[in-house]
Amino acid sequence: MGLTRVLVKDGGFGTQMTVHVGNSVDGDPLWSARFNATDPAAIISTHLDFLQNGADIILTNTYQSSVEGYMEYLELDEEQSIELIRNTVRLAHIAKERYLTECYQAQLAVPEGYPLIIASIGPYGAHLHDGSEYTGSYADYVPAKEITDWHRVRIEACLEAGVDALAIETIPCLMEAEALVEMLCDDYPDVKFWVAFQCKDESTLAHGETFAEAANAIWDLLAERNAQDKCLAIGVNCVHPKFVTPLFKSLNGERGADEQIPLVVYPNSGEVYDVVNGWQGREHCVPLANYVPEWAGLGAKVIGGCCRTYARDIRHIGEAIRNWNKVNKLS
Repeated sequence: MGLTRVLVKDGGFGTQMTVHVGNSVDGDPLWSARFNATDPAAIISTHLDFLQNGADIILTNTYQSSVEGYMEYLELDEEQSIELIRNTVRLAHIAKERYLTECYQAQLAVPEGYPLIIASIGPYGAHLHDGSEYTGSYADYVPAKEITDWHRVRIEACLEAGVDALAIETIPCLMEAEALVEMLCDDYPDVKFWVAFQCKDESTLAHGETFAEAANAIWDLLAERNAQDKCLAIGVNCVHPKFVTPLFKSLNGERGADEQIPLVVYPNSGEVYDVVNGWQGREHCVPLANYVPEWAGLGAKVIGGCCRTYARDIRHIGEAIRNWNKVNKLS
């Protein structure tokens, strides 16, 4: 599954889901993961929104899913929590089958194997509900094995339900990324994945490491294990779009086209979150589609959206990507 053409990833799942369930997502300790149990039809509809607007890739709604979270906030037991994670992946499969049926009935061709279903594997900090997913502070006191043991439960549930790859995403610190990549190489040698870091500015991860050094460390780790072909891409998500080009230039700017590390990017809309007033500044946002040629030119192989990006934003990104692929003769 080496990527040749640039692919369209979906947008902000919790954002688009508000179209179906209203604004009850932000502030919930389970975030959109609650609806995996309470409103599975809304999960399927949200996946379908992205597919119908041109997404090649949908991510499962498992970012905020954890056994601890479900046990505490939904009063499930451990096995029920794991089964809910498996079932959440199945909802993505239902959406894919519905979409493929629609395409077949409309006589629309879909590339073999697509759309891809990729499991969202959010950071350890996401289940702590203390904002540490945006600082990586837990890297300073939680042992790597505790982090990988925590991830393993969700990863295995997603793999059992069937996914094309894992999206190791919104990772704020190098330690967590390295520990996960080592675990995947050692214990899941056939599983493909990407690694997307959470960055606080145009050069550094949330925890303070330099993005270029962190990305190179992961790429070198994969090279040592002869496993670069397992990694679909390395990149960033849940960042302000204005940071992406300098981040990518710091990594791939000096490399020739053949030496570029394949990149993944799905930033936020450009709005800024304010604790009191919520998301602010939509009217000043540059459409993400405008950045596509720049990011693809720096090696981006997967481009989509994160917080505050809707299905319509993905449609525009998709149009820009298809144009890029055509101009650059990428099949």
